[in-house]
Amino acid sequence: MTTPPPGLRERKKRATREALREAALRLAMERGPDQVRVEDIAEAAGVSPRTYNNYFASREQAIVSAVTADREARVAAAVAARPAEARLADAVTEAVVEQYANTDERERRTLLLITARVALRDAFLDTTADLVAPLTAVIAERLDDPGAHTARVLAASVAAAVRIALEGWLRPTGSAEAAGGFGAGGLVVPSGSLPDRLRAALAPLAPAFDAAERGHLGPEVPEVPEAP
Repeated sequence: MTTPPPGLRERKKRATREALREAALRLAMERGPDQVRVEDIAEAAGVSPRTYNNYFASREQAIVSAVTADREARVAAAVAARPAEARLADAVTEAVVEQYANTDERERRTLLLITARVALRDAFLDTTADLVAPLTAVIAERLDDPGAHTARVLAASVAAAVRIALEGWLRPTGSAEAAGGFGAGGLVVPSGSLPDRLRAALAPLAPAFDAAERGHLGPEVPEVPEAP
């Protein structure tokens, strides 16, 4: 299936979103996230605060978007690019690992900024919900599921599993963890291998993916016994 190129309006919207996320990250790096206002981001991007609010609900969302930009679409595209004969559970798992674990130096520096602020960590974790819509579409296509009910359940389960893996990876250390709340704050040091955590979180979904694939292969044709 070929996706038509975006029109002028869509290209302008993408450019505005990109300008806002880049301005948000740059100002957060220069001043610290707590010293950045929505008005500052809008001015730096050359738009009004009202326009800003059409794209992001908070400064944290804009800052985090600089790391997670279009990740959900890239995960879906990576699944779609896998060979048709590939097991769907494996295709989804490898696509998720590829897009979440392969970070460049810029992303690593931004993650350090995110892990130092509770509000930014929460916004970062909330982005996993963005996986549902594009993953639903690509899974439905793989399963030939026009209703997309099964695909939506599977996609939502993937998003939940990814969030759980990230929460474990970004577990607060020290007294905050002992107090029993991820959102309570405290120093965060990414722990363990993120690819391993993602694969472990997604592994329980494999039987559901396998069952969905079998269900859309059509009924088995019984063997006809040979004539005596």
